[in-house]
Amino acid sequence: MLSISAAALAALPGACGRPYRAEWTVDGGQTWQPCGLVAGSAQVQASRTQAVRYSASATLTDVPLGRDGINPVSTNVRLWQGITPARTNTVWIPAGRYTVNRPKKTKTGIQVELDGLEEEIQAAHFPVPRTIGPDSARSLVDLLAGEALPGVPVAWRTGVDPDSTVPQIVADEDRWAVLSGGTDTTGAATGIAAALAAELWVDARGIVTVGPVPTLADPVVWRVSRGAGGALVEPQPEQTAEGLANVWSVSGDAGDGAPAVGPVHAWDDDEGSLTYAGPDPVDDPLAPQRLGLTWVRVRSQRYSSSLITSAGQAEEVARARLADSLGVQNTLSLTAACNPALECGDVIEVETGVGVWERHLVDSLSYTLGAASMSCTTRTTPRRIT
Repeated sequence: MLSISAAALAALPGACGRPYRAEWTVDGGQTWQPCGLVAGSAQVQASRTQAVRYSASATLTDVPLGRDGINPVSTNVRLWQGITPARTNTVWIPAGRYTVNRPKKTKTGIQVELDGLEEEIQAAHFPVPRTIGPDSARSLVDLLAGEALPGVPVAWRTGVDPDSTVPQIVADEDRWAVLSGGTDTTGAATGIAAALAAELWVDARGIVTVGPVPTLADPVVWRVSRGAGGALVEPQPEQTAEGLANVWSVSGDAGDGAPAVGPVHAWDDDEGSLTYAGPDPVDDPLAPQRLGLTWVRVRSQRYSSSLITSAGQAEEVARARLADSLGVQNTLSLTAACNPALECGDVIEVETGVGVWERHLVDSLSYTLGAASMSCTTRTTPRRIT
């Protein structure tokens, strides 16, 4: 979760001021100038399942259209949501830094579609194929992101080792595929972040961020309760098996003559889990039949990356991918008091019934600047009833 004071967090379910503001730049963020927003026009969305995490739409006022104002080439826009508890100063929460798409002059202002800075990285293809590495992940991410986004910092969250060595690779064209996750001409994965059991995105502050794949075991950042004084408005549970995988096999082969790594396997070994894969689905796939576990179902996936160079690294990637593919079973769409500091990947506790609390991982969220509520889609891993 983004930084927010305890007073502002506690004030969210009650009556509090919700001011908002916007600003723009045409010099890469060296200087920012304020502009107006048509009330109710700024809608923010964020999703972990999209390559561009943050997107928005808005109608801007008090700003020119063109080369020295709002244009689709050099302009970036920042949005902010404020929280003003009673008798307290406003706390400002960033709501995304965006590149501008399709600016259109209307009667009320300049209507814009906004996408996170990942789009600028994706557009910055390599002019010619180039050899990258070997070097530390930190050096390579700083280099490749800095070429596309001069002056934009890179942050590494706890749980990812930025000093891990990335072997030499040949990048054909796609810069984003090298940084985040993609494949080479042989079909092997090449993403630096993916090979570190991590993911790469641009956060609401406009900072390129590398962080571990979130899991339900992460600390809870917000409790969403029901009833009077609670933040929860309307939970809508839904179950789906789409994207489910309870067995992952991960391998690495740089194609340089060195011995291949793996495959290394990870599976759901929790007997109380609905997605339990059995005691050993790789070397003893008949165990469920022999033990009378007739409800066990195996859904396996494979992943291979030329950047995986050790069995330990392969195990980390396998466990990260397993954690990211189990919780899609039980989805909860909820409307809650708007918490602009909430991020995709945060773990929250939701009171789904009177006195019944569940951990959920936030996959997506959306809200309108100035509104009192927001919508979230979360997921969790259900337990078997025995």
